[in-house]
Amino acid sequence: MSYYVYIIRSDRDESYYVGSTQDIEARLTRHNQGRSRYTRNRGPWVVVYFEEYSRRADAVKREKAIKNRKSRDYIESLIRASRQT
Repeated sequence: MSYYVYIIRSDRDESYYVGSTQDIEARLTRHNQGRSRYTRNRGPWVVVYFEEYSRRADAVKREKAIKNRKSRDYIESLIRASRQT
C-alpha cells in the first residue's frame, strides 16, 4: 500500500496546504467539499505536488518536515523541481 504527502493550492487565495493520505483523489474531494476545517473556506483546491512512500510513518515524517519549514518559498521550490523532471 502506498502513502502520499501532497500539497494542494487554493484557486481562491493561492494558499497552500500540506497533508498526507493513502488516497489523494478522495482527500482532495474532502477538501473541496468543505470537510476539512483549514481548507473549508479557501477552495477550490488543486493538487500541485505529491511524493509517494511505502510506509505511513515516512509520509507523516516528511509532511511534518515540510510544515516545519514554514516557508512558501520552500513549497514553491518543491513544486518547480517536480515540474522539471
